[in-house]
This record gives sequence, structure tokens and C-alpha cells, in this order.
Amino acid sequence: MTPWSEGRVRVLGIAIVGVALAAVPASAHDGAFDAATGYRISGYRGVVPGPPPGVARIDAKGVAALVDRGGALLIDVVPAEGGVRDAATGTWRLARPAVSIPGAAWFPEAGRGVPDPAIARWFAGGVATLHRAHPRRAIVVFCLADCWMSWNAALRLSRAGYPRVLWFGEGADGWRDIGRTLVPVTPWSSKSKARS
Repeated sequence: MTPWSEGRVRVLGIAIVGVALAAVPASAHDGAFDAATGYRISGYRGVVPGPPPGVARIDAKGVAALVDRGGALLIDVVPAEGGVRDAATGTWRLARPAVSIPGAAWFPEAGRGVPDPAIARWFAGGVATLHRAHPRRAIVVFCLADCWMSWNAALRLSRAGYPRVLWFGEGADGWRDIGRTLVPVTPWSSKSKARS
């Protein structure tokens, strides 16, 4: 190899490394993501540049169209700020009322990068129950705008093998922005009224 071609290879190698690093969110380098799982583990409120790997993004009008024709299984992962879940009973004590998209199943705290194991089991079991009841519906995962919890939850469901997981990045805020109403919601339980 000549000195000239060695220089080109070196420059090309540096360029490839630079492009590869540019594809990784800057926050991945500062500890915001778990290196082993890829889930966001801190700074959950912030701009989310795109859907998780392997998950398609859907906008508010797309969600509304799915809901209007009965084709969506809505999964809300907005955290219960100030809320506490009783580990023994699974019952939530909420600090304030919450609202969501009509028909959504609310799983607060399930979008954390490393959820409490009891919440992770509750989320996995709840989504499995809802999916068994409506296996043809797309699973639409949301939170609020600029919330990484829905990104984590959508990735988690995709990795669990659900075939039609969609990430609604604008979440409840986007739903309200297109003139749709939000309704009171309580955390999902196996005793929750069946959602149609």
C-alpha cells in the first residue's frame, strides 16, 4: 500500500466512525440510555427524535382513524405523578385524577427504562390479556408529547413479539391538539371494564 492510499484509507475509516457516532443520539453517550438494553433510563421528558427500532410511528390523525374503525388497542404509559402502587394488592393511590384517550388502558410507570419488576409483570400480563381479546388490533403506545416512556414501552412490546406495535409520539397532547377529547382514566386492572 502506498503512503497516499494509506492516507485515504485512514480518512475513510475516520469518516465511517464519524457517521456511525452521528447516528447514535447524543444522550446515549451521557448515560441516558442503558447500554445493555437500549432503553432510556433517565430524562424521560425531552425531544424524542423518532420511533424505537422496529416500531412504526403513527400520528394523531392516523390514531383517530384506527380508533374510529375499532382497529386500535390503546396503551397509555403516562406516569402517575405522585401516585403509589400497593405492591400487595396492585391497587393505585393517585395524587390527582388522570385523563387519557377514550378506551385506553393506562399502565402508569410501565414505560420506565428499568421498571419495578411487579409493574413490569403487571404491564406484560395486562397487554397480553388485552391482546388476546383483540388480536387483530394494532397496539398503539403513547404517553405525552416529548416523553420517552412511550418509546421504551413500544420497544418493550415489539421485543416481546407483538406484531403490530405503533408508537404515537405526540400522545395525549396530540390527540387533544386535533380536537379530540380526553376522558378520566384509572390504572388498568384485570377487573377493568372491557374495552371495546
